[in-house]
Amino acid sequence: MTWRELAAAAAGVGAGAGVGQAPPETTQQAVGYPALFLLVALGALVPVIPTGALVSTAAVVAFHHQTLPFGLLLVFAVGAVAAFTGDVALYWLGQRGVASRNGSRWLEALRGRATPERLAQAQRKLDDHGVLVLVVSRLVPAGRIPVMLACLLARLPLRRFARGDAPACLAWAATYCLIGILGGSLFSEPWKGVALAVALTLLISAAPTLWRHSRNL
Repeated sequence: MTWRELAAAAAGVGAGAGVGQAPPETTQQAVGYPALFLLVALGALVPVIPTGALVSTAAVVAFHHQTLPFGLLLVFAVGAVAAFTGDVALYWLGQRGVASRNGSRWLEALRGRATPERLAQAQRKLDDHGVLVLVVSRLVPAGRIPVMLACLLARLPLRRFARGDAPACLAWAATYCLIGILGGSLFSEPWKGVALAVALTLLISAAPTLWRHSRNL
């Protein structure tokens, strides 16, 4: 699997059709890294893209196709910066809704994705630990939005939110890169490593829902 295939797969297009030879390494990087950045940043804004799976998949590709450790470090950096960019943009949009008398669709979307119980829990943690809670929220599945909403309702300045979110995005990118490295190291064929990395990230994402369902049985 090449960087070009990663970009095409994320876009829903079958890569390699009609292509008899893989593109040069520089072309793969030129396509893959910007695609990774855009998809992760967009996934932070609109939760329809499994951003953790994207970073893990990119790490598997880098593990097999790039010069170590440069390729993995680049995946880590691109993933962290993209996540930070998306978070800050979403927080800024949410701030506009908090400041507006009529709110905004972005703020309402955040409210709709955080149950009252999760929001109350996030507000308590924010009161107790400050912006450090952002690091944990980025690593816990479905934890990012309630904490971000709690920060918005507490009128936390964007600059302070960004200071807390930066290490959170670094920790998040490092975690999913490690998942990709695990998948890449266990299999000599990249697609098997990609499959394992995606399965692990989806399992992690689904863990809270599975836990709630098991408690209700």
